[in-house]
Amino acid sequence: MVLIDTHSHIYLSEFAGEVDQVIERSMKVGVEKIFLPNIDSTSVLPVLSLEARYPGTCFAMMGVHPTSVKENYREELTLAETWLQKRSFAGIGETGIDLYWDTTFQKEQTEAFEQHIVWARQYRLPLIIHSRNSIPLLLEIIRPYVSEDLKGVFHCFTGSYEQAKQAVDMGFMLGIGGIVTYKNAGMDVLVRKIGISRVVLETDAPY
Repeated sequence: MVLIDTHSHIYLSEFAGEVDQVIERSMKVGVEKIFLPNIDSTSVLPVLSLEARYPGTCFAMMGVHPTSVKENYREELTLAETWLQKRSFAGIGETGIDLYWDTTFQKEQTEAFEQHIVWARQYRLPLIIHSRNSIPLLLEIIRPYVSEDLKGVFHCFTGSYEQAKQAVDMGFMLGIGGIVTYKNAGMDVLVRKIGISRVVLETDAPY
């Protein structure tokens, strides 16, 4: 069986000194591809470095994580766009809206997310969506953009079946991690109802 980790941050400092062993162990158990969503300007070089060390196994994606959207978010977006113009990437993200800890930059996160949607359509790349405490809002934002050239993944999906159905009907996949094994999460039921063909696996390592 070929396994793909569709969302991993193994380039972060938490894996310093052991990332090679982690990748080697993953490959031994059948993980053939690992996709690396970017966080912000500080993570670009670690992402690209890991991809260069493991060509054909690690794949870089480009975006600005919603929790990195602060006062300087336009500078972050400009840098991300510069990289998109320079070289190819496997996806657009990690992007989205995170309202779990703080709503101070919700407006800016929304603007940044819409820019990522534009890039995903422009470059015909999958959109990697972070949706913590924001699924209804994200579905509302995406709806006017729905088209054949907009695809992607609702990363670490924890919404309801109704929300999952909306996302799938818009052409998106659902990223499911370890939470599917939690007895009280209900994700096992959701996966059965929505269909395994609309689900991708992810670790979101190290989180």
